[in-house]
Amino acid sequence: MSLRFALCVASSTLLAFLMTSFSKSASPSPGLLVVANQKEHTVLLIDPESRRELAKISVGVNGHEVAVSPDGRFAYVPIYGNSGVGKPGTDGATIDVIDLQQRKLAATMDLGKPLRPHQPLFGPDGLLYVSAELANAVDIIDPASRKVIAEVPTGQPESHMFVLSKDGRHAYTSNVHLGTVSVVDIANRKLVTTIPVAKTVQRISISADGTHVFTHDQDAPRIAVIDTATNKVSNWIDIPDYAYASEPTPDGRFLLAVLPRANRAIAIDTKTLKVVKSFDVPQLPGEILIRPDAAVAYITCMPAGKIAVLDLRTWQLQPNIDLTPGVDGMAWSPAN
Repeated sequence: MSLRFALCVASSTLLAFLMTSFSKSASPSPGLLVVANQKEHTVLLIDPESRRELAKISVGVNGHEVAVSPDGRFAYVPIYGNSGVGKPGTDGATIDVIDLQQRKLAATMDLGKPLRPHQPLFGPDGLLYVSAELANAVDIIDPASRKVIAEVPTGQPESHMFVLSKDGRHAYTSNVHLGTVSVVDIANRKLVTTIPVAKTVQRISISADGTHVFTHDQDAPRIAVIDTATNKVSNWIDIPDYAYASEPTPDGRFLLAVLPRANRAIAIDTKTLKVVKSFDVPQLPGEILIRPDAAVAYITCMPAGKIAVLDLRTWQLQPNIDLTPGVDGMAWSPAN
């Protein structure tokens, strides 16, 4: 090998190394996981790439779920109370607001009355929507003034979780112990109808195109498929065990669901309504968050204090994110 050739090879290798190193260092993190830990009464900021906790902020008793503002500046944690749905305990009446840049509690919003506020979601209109169990309603909040501007009736108690249509005109709530789903006209602030589903249901999700809503029978191993055009149960998905939560992939091809008793996550083909993939996850999986780039699904496992990480490109489980028991609701914050 000539000296000139060897120097060229060395230079090329060094250039490639420097370009790779620069690319790795210059590439911003895709974002942060914002996680409500209801046992610790905290919100955790997690770097999903390093699997490291960056900050822990104390909130009220108890925050179950969390939403991040569209600009990624604030996180909102409804303070539910110290009990489970339908059980005796304290009745929360506030929402804690976390400044994600300064990583501290910025404010506590007073909702004016005991509501057991549970799930927060931002609509396409930039307003914050929160399930208000004790009011049998979905509250609408202006995040700028931090005031409730409207309360839309669901017509049912225990409206625990809900989803919004893509245009933000309708909400669908799962009413746990009545086993129903309420269809709410957000635009006109009124109840459209109530759909009977089962004796008891838990959690709810909506397809990316908004044509179907999914909720989970707690007395039989099946998932209800609701046609949003007719507001009726159009089909059932038979599954190996009871499902607690689900989340469709953004391309609409699969519905991910968690089976807490079996400590499993499954993927359902939305065309055939058959289970096509199954994964072992830590104890009692409860909530699913699919990253905005559709590359990864995160699954909280509360008693284990872990978040399972499923690569949706390879359908392989990655190493868990190890945290502390109590991890529950999640939201995604874009990288700043």
